[in-house]
Amino acid sequence: MKKLAAAAFVAVLFLCVMGLAQAAPAQVAETGTGVTMIPADQWESTYPDVYASYMANAGNSEVMDHVTEYPMLATVYEGNAFSTYYGSARGHYYCIQDLTATGRPHKLANCFTCKTADFTHMTLEMGDSAYALPFDDLAADMKQDVGCFTCHANDPAQGVTLTHLYLVNAMGEDADKVAAATAACGQCHVEYYFDPDSKATTLPYTGMGVANPEDMYAYYQAMDFADYTNPRTGVRQLKAQHPEFETYMGKNSIHSSMFTCADCHMEKVKAEDGTTYRSHTLISPLQSESIQASCAACHADLTAFVHGIQEKMEERTIAVGTKLEDLTNKLADAVASGKYTEEQLDAVRELNRKGQWFWDFVFVENSEGAHNSRLDNSCLDEAESLIDEALGLLGT
Repeated sequence: MKKLAAAAFVAVLFLCVMGLAQAAPAQVAETGTGVTMIPADQWESTYPDVYASYMANAGNSEVMDHVTEYPMLATVYEGNAFSTYYGSARGHYYCIQDLTATGRPHKLANCFTCKTADFTHMTLEMGDSAYALPFDDLAADMKQDVGCFTCHANDPAQGVTLTHLYLVNAMGEDADKVAAATAACGQCHVEYYFDPDSKATTLPYTGMGVANPEDMYAYYQAMDFADYTNPRTGVRQLKAQHPEFETYMGKNSIHSSMFTCADCHMEKVKAEDGTTYRSHTLISPLQSESIQASCAACHADLTAFVHGIQEKMEERTIAVGTKLEDLTNKLADAVASGKYTEEQLDAVRELNRKGQWFWDFVFVENSEGAHNSRLDNSCLDEAESLIDEALGLLGT
């Protein structure tokens, strides 16, 4: 016990010395101020090293079609445009380009929400009415990808300023408990939906205590919400987005109270003049010797540790996804057979809807288990249990 207590004390001391145990919350941007947005390139002379690191995100140009990589998606997402093309994440430098190259139709401007600082500025000026504008009417004016304004408004010297107010609203009274350098990323790396009435980008929770897959599912159930309906099964399905923020901050998270997103994905670099700055080249911690060195107190071989988690998570996610694909096809056959009552089919549909939600929550989260493997495994456990129950009702 004494050894464990000593180890715990050293760990806490290490975190305090590193300045990671406590972090200040972010500021919130003003609305309707009439301030013209300062483009990212106008900060180059003031912050040359930071700007150069920001532009280096162009090097992350590779994109892969997940539907080709995971053929099950054509069935699991049937009825949704992601079933035909689903590009992998790449550098923020390509946000607008990737949005317009998906081949998926975009009706409203809310599709620009996390893709361009131009639209972020517009929402601050116009409020929720901006989300309902026609996509095509704004496309030519959306020129700034995710950039300085997204996380700093017009004053980088003041630190992080949240410009996506839907995140501020979703965090509610817990906003002051979330470190600025984590909330900054949470502006886009979240689960969201478009409000059926206002079309505004909205997060399915208020308060971090309910920012978890179980409560979010209950939220969607209460409002009888669905993103789309599978044409063969009749299941009103939910399409999870990219819940890195909720996963990292979620139940059983080991690191969220100790480190911010920036600590792991934006390494500290020493400039030629000896000053230190935070690199804005967004990377995996496994690409940085300095970040790995800070993890060495607990992880002697961080690369092997993370890859081990990701390999197991990938294997399990594919296995459960294959079961979900099988359920989708068997439910479609059951609907077409005419042998089941609507009450019987609806019981299976509900299990399918819920199982798909918990599976998708893991599949679309970009860390593949590295952010919070305990939460991810619990989601896959729940998904598999629901899928098995549904298959049982179909007699398979």
